[in-house]
Amino acid sequence: MAFIQASIIRKDFGEEGKGFKITMSAFDHGRVCGCIRRDGSYALERKNKMLDYQSVREKKATVQDLVKGLTKDDLRRELNEMYDELQRRIGNVTDADVIFEPVDPDANDPHAVEGEEKLPWTLGHVIVHLTASMEEAASVSQELARGVEYHGRSRWEVPFRRAKTIAFCRARLEESRRMSLAALHMWPDTPHLDNTFSLALGTPSYTAISRFALGLKHASDHLEHISKILRQAKEAAHAKI
Repeated sequence: MAFIQASIIRKDFGEEGKGFKITMSAFDHGRVCGCIRRDGSYALERKNKMLDYQSVREKKATVQDLVKGLTKDDLRRELNEMYDELQRRIGNVTDADVIFEPVDPDANDPHAVEGEEKLPWTLGHVIVHLTASMEEAASVSQELARGVEYHGRSRWEVPFRRAKTIAFCRARLEESRRMSLAALHMWPDTPHLDNTFSLALGTPSYTAISRFALGLKHASDHLEHISKILRQAKEAAHAKI
């Protein structure tokens, strides 16, 4: 059984050590079930699993293939699951980890300012980047759902040098979650799923659902990136001891 750890407020559910089932919210969102250990700590099990985008990364499927049959409610659940996972991954991070500059010989950002194209991304940089991309996906998605013709990108990214503390990163994630969920609330009862656009000539068309999911896929792409940065940060910290 796969368990995750979550930092939640301890409550008195009765006698400890009985291992009875409970239902609660991890990070105030994704639904989980779990039990109380003898030491009073919690072991939580996911009830929902996020979409697996590996087939898209391997070019065996498209995002459009992956989201067939999904609804707005599914997107809401997927968003909360993704942001819960992001919060989980940075659960034990320090401020030093946030600004730690990893070794990344593959770093290449053609959209960076001149002279910073090869700059390795810090954890803070990854957080502000993926949240900006998710908000863009949510914004474009709600316009498509309302029948608005695609008219270009809708993006602003927090300058990464502002992301200096773990408190900032956690707050940025929750702000982004709130904004993206708000975009879903703007969908009409009957969304215009025939309103589509293509990012490039000859590529698959995106609906409101698949464009939102593209933002989730992008966030998924950065999960391992985050783990790699944190592994290097912890190794560097231990080397100094």
